[in-house]
Amino acid sequence: MDLKYLNLRSVISMADSNRTSRRTFLKTTAMAGLGASVLPGFDAAASLPLLNSVKSAGPVVISSRNGQQTVLKALELIRSGSDALDAVVAGVNLVEEDPNDTSVGYGGLPNEDGVVQLDSCVMHGPTCRAGGVAAIEGIMYPSRVAKLVLERTDHVLLVAEGAVRFAKMHGFPIENLLTERARLEWVKWKEGLSNKDDYLPPHGPDDKNIGQNIEPPEMHYGTIHCSAIDLAGNISGVTTTSGLSYKIPGRVGDSPIIGAGCYVDNLVGAAGSTGRGEANLENLCSFMIVERMRMGDSPQQACLNVCERVADHTKVAHLLDDQGRPNFGLNFYALSVDGRVGGAGMWGSNGSFAVADSNGSRLEPMAYLYKR
Repeated sequence: MDLKYLNLRSVISMADSNRTSRRTFLKTTAMAGLGASVLPGFDAAASLPLLNSVKSAGPVVISSRNGQQTVLKALELIRSGSDALDAVVAGVNLVEEDPNDTSVGYGGLPNEDGVVQLDSCVMHGPTCRAGGVAAIEGIMYPSRVAKLVLERTDHVLLVAEGAVRFAKMHGFPIENLLTERARLEWVKWKEGLSNKDDYLPPHGPDDKNIGQNIEPPEMHYGTIHCSAIDLAGNISGVTTTSGLSYKIPGRVGDSPIIGAGCYVDNLVGAAGSTGRGEANLENLCSFMIVERMRMGDSPQQACLNVCERVADHTKVAHLLDDQGRPNFGLNFYALSVDGRVGGAGMWGSNGSFAVADSNGSRLEPMAYLYKR
């Protein structure tokens, strides 16, 4: 490791030891009696299920939980000689084209106008280059377009109509991404927003408060992240999403932003995120996770440290529960250059992420700050 990073790590370690640490440690750490103080409502005894520290021999792929087929596809391609970036993009394409995943690509829940707008970014470790698209409409595979931004432009991010024109220029067809299932969910949401407007859900002649939303509609942040190490030891990552359901048109979350939705350093590792994008954007979490790994954190420790930072930085009342804890979900996934994997979320006890490597494919447990 570079001496400047060793020195930086020493400085940070001294700073950490001089304050009452708010970092939440692994269950084994707590049991060892280090006595770290914790965030409000944090249950140390129920926390981190396992330290995901087993090093993989050869290539390894990680993904958010909805990428169980993604990691298998990416690993298959890597074993056949594919570059990690080609492999992870091909892997997430399976979810982008899946109408049953309503948080990504085709079938994703639309914005408040009923339009599916997609975001994605990629980062290639060997060349340190990145590409992204945001608020792109009518393109089923935004991750492929993000990769083309990296490969065929001198830019990093294209948005909205410009991103669509760029995709059309490279032969992508314009398609209707709003499935019937997603359309019906959007209509249900719109009709249940208020009993003061003119949109009415199904009702009888004696019903009162028509349009008042009694049962919460299907809403989520969603997303898929995938990163991998290939046969040459190079790392790449991708994140792709349809974003927050029923968002304000034009809203861009963390997924297409380098350093937030995804970040890769070929000498250190990769990180990505799913969940509340605004919280990630305000903290540039994926970049911070990679930097924490550079300074010596395991992937899981790095993810958990960033969860803590987000919790510390969440100040506004409408984003806090009655115990002062963030009331939203946010998950992180990390892969180190030596093949270790880890993940952590704001809330959990049964969260997991997908892994495929020489030990097979599986779901690994995630750490968490707060137990539901």
